[in-house]
Order: sequence, then structure tokens, then C-alpha cells
Amino acid sequence: MSGVGRPTVSALTALIVAGCTVGPDYHPPALPAGSQSPLVNISPDIETAADTPDAWWRLYSDPRLDAFIREAFRANRDIAAAQANLASARAVLDEARAGRLPDTDVHLSGTYGRDPVTDEILELGGNRPRTTWILEDILSLTYELDLFGHVTREIEEAKDEAEAAAAARDTLRAAVAAETARAYVQICTLGIELSVAKQSADVTAHEAQITSDRHDAGANSLFDVVRSQGLAASTKAEIPELDGERKITLYELTALLGRTPQNAPVEALDCASAPQLAGRIPVGNGASLLRRRPDVREAERELAAATAGIGVATADLYPRISLTGFYGGVGANLPSLSKEEGLAWGVGPSISWTFPNQSAPRARVRAAEAGSRAALDHFDSVVLKALQETEQALVRYRSDLDSRTSLDLAQAKADTAYRFAHDAFLSGSISTLDVLTSEESLVSANSAVAKSDTAIADDQIALFQALGGGWMTATEAAK
Repeated sequence: MSGVGRPTVSALTALIVAGCTVGPDYHPPALPAGSQSPLVNISPDIETAADTPDAWWRLYSDPRLDAFIREAFRANRDIAAAQANLASARAVLDEARAGRLPDTDVHLSGTYGRDPVTDEILELGGNRPRTTWILEDILSLTYELDLFGHVTREIEEAKDEAEAAAAARDTLRAAVAAETARAYVQICTLGIELSVAKQSADVTAHEAQITSDRHDAGANSLFDVVRSQGLAASTKAEIPELDGERKITLYELTALLGRTPQNAPVEALDCASAPQLAGRIPVGNGASLLRRRPDVREAERELAAATAGIGVATADLYPRISLTGFYGGVGANLPSLSKEEGLAWGVGPSISWTFPNQSAPRARVRAAEAGSRAALDHFDSVVLKALQETEQALVRYRSDLDSRTSLDLAQAKADTAYRFAHDAFLSGSISTLDVLTSEESLVSANSAVAKSDTAIADDQIALFQALGGGWMTATEAAK
């Protein structure tokens, strides 16, 4: 009792009279300065400030891509597990809400034998103890008054945790949408790279054949023939590498769709060009980004749950007051259960309080407060990461597009130089080395343009993923 003084008793009395909910009320945390402003690296020629649609892949107007993503949503086991976790969290919420209702218990029993209490009652009445039946049918009820908000805070905590579980599922959906789109688009762009490699192999093989024919006619050396054949072989060597990479990506898409390799979506290999956006990418602003990102929502709901957890722990410092009652009958046979002398009933308050030793509940309060601080730090980290990923994706997309413009020019120049060199070589005005140099430049330029297209397509999907779209419900995804 030495640790509990008059102020504590007075505060407890006031709480009982007022019937308040202890613990801090939740308020959404302040966001970092500037986090809701327009994004820094928007390029008006390729992006707009319009909000990003959730089903961003439909901006490509590719029915096959749309079908693959819907199939991936249905098949993904991680999403199914997250949905099960959400169902479990909602069941916990239902259990917490049941705390608003009285607890009921029906007790029915029949015992044959000797009972000390019964024997004592018989002796008080002048009767000898005896072996007999003791029958009971009792209905009991207990209702917690929740004067200090223990039940209220438990409901808040369970509700917030269920919403965090929903956001965790949505984070998985967004990732699955992006990974499925990325795999499909890579199959398309690798197909383009493969086509370019085959064209380059045809060009170098044709030049090698010309060089060989000219050698047979005495126009150049065997060294020239070997060099041209070496370039043709190295160019051709890229074909199986690209073909293998494309098949590997196909099986990645297969797994995302929940299929076995025997049922791989080989129709994706028919893709002859990368899906193209119909217009500029809608990216929104910082505020819409943070509303849309499910990982930010998950972190915010976890913070809310942690705050409610402080209230749950704090409520354990105070008495839990309940009203209890029971009604039924006790007797030696069934008819006696309904007679006045067999009637059993009672009603009254019940108080449960960990007092005066409150070391354990106070330790739980400190742990809950520390958990809340950690949840706040995690929320801030997630917000900053969302902004970082989006700005990085914008910069990468812009820089790769600018690089693509330069590569287009380089490719055009390399093609022109090769044609000049080819014609000059046939007329005998330049050496075989000059032709080989122009060939190598053309092959390199063509390959660089194709790889740039692959990078740009991947940049677009990475940007959409950073913007947080793709977590629609299964019903919405099926539309």
C-alpha cells in the first residue's frame, strides 16, 4: 500500500464516477514536411499530375496483359495466405466486440454420492447424511461494465489490426500485379532483342560470306576472312543467350499464374512488340501517393493498433467491474429442481483488481508505449521510403528516355556509316577492317536500342509499382 497515495485513490474515484476510457486517443501522425506536395521530378512531357488509376496496367490496352494479371490475382498463394490472415484478424475483432455482450454459461450436472455441503445441510436439519443424487441446472450471466475502457480499447486494437492485415494483403496484390506485368513485358522486349540479334547475325554472316568470296577471288587476305567470321560468330552467340533468358522469364510468368511448366502460357511468346502506353503516365502528387500506397496504410494502421494497445494495458491498472447473476435449481431429483426449496439465484457486483502489486501491469504499459514509439518510427520510415522510391523511379524513367533519344541518333548514324562502308568495300575503296568496324558499331547500336526499350518498359512498371496501384479487390479485378 505504500506505493499508492491519496492522489491515486482520488484519481481512481474520479474515473469510476466518470466512467472514462483510459489510455491515449489515437490521432493520425504528422507527415514529414513537403511530403504532400507535388512530386519533384515530374516531367510534363511524359507524366501528368492526374491520380494514378488502381488498375494501371489497363493503360496499356493489352487484353492479354489484363487477363494474365487477373489470373495471377486468383492463383497467387501468398495473396490467399494474406486473405486468410485477414479473416483471422476479423475473427479476433468479432471476439473483441463480443465483450460488449454478457457472458452466459449454462451448467447442468447430476452427481450420485456424498457431498460435504449437502451432509452439513442435512445435519443442520436433524437428518443423518446419506448417499443421494445432487442435481443442478444453473444459468449464469456476467456483464463487464467497462468503466475504464478495457473492452473499448480491445475493440479498437483488433479493428486496427484487421485493417493493417487488409493493407498487408493489398501490398501483396500490388507486388503481384507489378511482377506479372514485368514478366510479360520482358518476354515481349526480349523477343524484340532476339529479333534484332538475329538480324545482326544475318548482316554479319552476309558480310563474312562476301569477305570469303572476295578472298577466293584474290581480293583480300585470309586474316580478313577470319576476322569477319569471328564477328559473325560472336554476334550469333547472343541469340541462344537471349532465347534462354526469354524462356526463363516465361517460366517466371508461369509460376506467377499458378501454373505448372507443362501449362506454361506459351501464347505470350507470340508478343511481337512491347505494350505501349496510350498517353502520359498519371502520377498524382505526394498526398495521393501516400493515400494510395498500401504499405503506408499498413504502417499507419499498425500505429493505431499500438496506440490502442496502450489503452488496453493501462486499463489493467484499474479494477474490472462486472455485474453477475445466476438462476436455477438444486435438488436430489428432477421435480425438486422446480420447487421453491430447490430454487438457487443470486445477483451482485464482481470486482477484479491486480492490487497493490501492479509491477506487471505497469511493465505492460511501458512495453505498449515503447511499441507505439517503434510503430511511429516505422511509419515515418515507410513514408520516406515511398517518396524515395517514387522520385527514384521518375528520375530513372526520364534518364532512360533521354538516353533512348541519343541511342536513336547513334543507331541512325551507325546504319548510314555501315551502308557507306558496305558500298565502298564492294567498290574496293576501303579495307575489310573499315567494314568490320562499321558492322560492329551497327550491331552494338541496334543491340543498345533494343536493350534500352527493355529498360524503359521495366522503368514504367517500376514507376507504377512505386505509385502504389494494383491492390484492388478480387471482385474489382474480375471486372
